[in-house]
Amino acid sequence: MTRTARELLEGVTGKLAPDPHANRLLPLIARGAAQLGTLAALALEQRHVIAADHRAFVHLAQRSAAGTRTSAADAESAAFFETLAEGEVVAGDRLTAFAVAVGAGEARAAEYEPLADCQAYPAYVAWLALNGEPADVVLALGANIAAWGGYCETIAEALRRHYGFDDEVCGFFDFFAEPAPDLEIKALAAVQAGLDAERISLDDVLRQGRLLQAYEEKFWHALWELDQRVA
Repeated sequence: MTRTARELLEGVTGKLAPDPHANRLLPLIARGAAQLGTLAALALEQRHVIAADHRAFVHLAQRSAAGTRTSAADAESAAFFETLAEGEVVAGDRLTAFAVAVGAGEARAAEYEPLADCQAYPAYVAWLALNGEPADVVLALGANIAAWGGYCETIAEALRRHYGFDDEVCGFFDFFAEPAPDLEIKALAAVQAGLDAERISLDDVLRQGRLLQAYEEKFWHALWELDQRVA
């Protein structure tokens, strides 16, 4: 049976859905129990993640664009990664208000030492940018983007309810929590083109997706451990 792009994307997202109990920091934030210092570390780590992911997505777009003369799959993947790269610029701008609100402004950022486990995720995204088949990476990232969006929705609500932050401060998390129909359309187009060109390896997609989720878990666990030390 031939699968459509939507069936494949939804199937992969379902298989790679994270364990709901894996993120130990999220419940603390959700009930307002996370330390302000932990939220500052979250902002500072995201500063590094955004910069790294932006460069990785630009590289993936460029790699894909270089192959557009031979495959429509490359053109569709390029459009997807260009949109992701543009989103990281917006996210970086919105992060500033949150960082300032939690005491993670420029002076703190200049002296902050990133946590290795928090930066494992963008390091692997960079690896995918160099080595992954673009259509496979679209699928692997799609599942992680869905999980990240859910986390951001929970955090945005908690920041308003328990920490008293306004819309500007919560804008970073709102951005990722909001539906992104244009990105979904481009993801489906890239996946369909990859299927048509027989460029997708489901085994590779699932392997890459599992690693992304594992590194995502490390990110949150490192911040949870930091919160326990601060407390």
